[in-house]
Amino acid sequence: MKAYPLRLTLPIATHIFGGELIKTRLAKTGLPDGRIAETWEVSDVEGMRATVKNGDYAGMSLHELTERYPDELVAPGWRGPHFPLLSKFIDGTGMLPVHLHANDEAAQRLEQQPNGKSEAWHILWAAPGASCLAGIKPGVNQPRLRAALLAEEYDEVMERYPVKTGDTFYVPGGMLHSFGPDTLIYEIEQTSNIQQHAMPWQMEDGSKISPQEREKNIDALLAELRPELTTRPHQGLTVEENDRVTRLFCCAGPYFALERWRVSAACDYSFTRARIISNLGEPLQIEAAGESWTLERAETLLLPAALGKVTFSTPGEFLVGYVPDLEAEVNQPLRARGYDEQAIAMLGDVKDQLR
Repeated sequence: MKAYPLRLTLPIATHIFGGELIKTRLAKTGLPDGRIAETWEVSDVEGMRATVKNGDYAGMSLHELTERYPDELVAPGWRGPHFPLLSKFIDGTGMLPVHLHANDEAAQRLEQQPNGKSEAWHILWAAPGASCLAGIKPGVNQPRLRAALLAEEYDEVMERYPVKTGDTFYVPGGMLHSFGPDTLIYEIEQTSNIQQHAMPWQMEDGSKISPQEREKNIDALLAELRPELTTRPHQGLTVEENDRVTRLFCCAGPYFALERWRVSAACDYSFTRARIISNLGEPLQIEAAGESWTLERAETLLLPAALGKVTFSTPGEFLVGYVPDLEAEVNQPLRARGYDEQAIAMLGDVKDQLR
């Protein structure tokens, strides 16, 4: 594989909860007119697959590239049915549906899918008073939960948390959740589009769902629910790499990790697994293999594993998403900066956390 930073096409979802935040507050350009709920920055989801736009692989889908060059694109020794990460900007102008995504076991058993969908939300902006629903309150049994979902009494049975700019929520597969209104989010997750939701309307256009279909949907949701799961918002763990680079570890688990970098001067970055770089600030200059690329605000590049090293040659602020070697790439660097195991565990699945 000829390794170079890949620019990808941008699948877009226009679900009913979207608005103008990705255009106005995030200042992402090149978007069509009208409501936008999600821009799928890196996607190998069937029906929403991205295609390479630049260089030798222009016109090739991310799926084709992953199948042809798994070691060079994703990671040495990696095998799988698709590129393992999905990343999005999400406009929560309206409330998202109360929904869940199956975990791996339920996805394979109930939906004949290769994997489920754990995810994390990094809050880029939230209006004062914004909140989200995530997880089930203690002591709520399934009959009570089913009745509350049918009655749209979500706060009676679900935990509600305040949402602030800079927060990150880790949301494991099987956790019931919703966010919005008035939030703008970067989401990283397993590659999947499976979900079960409890709403009386279709997510795509707001059209009504019949009572019979809704009961069927809620029963399917309950079959995949893991009511023991909990989450908490947190502001991440900071590592001062040197006088030029600050890394904020936003989340980390077996499927993905997300960091937010602030760079004040040129710096090199080495890696052995694919990296997703999403720019949050002024244009960012990236140099690799003797060439240079400019990443505009709210644009994304996919760095193949075989590229191995890039130089961020201008100051900037950006997100870095990847499938981690948890011990080497997350746990050890954080322990070396004095973080204990409890603090590190909060970056991921906290299902065993005491209430």
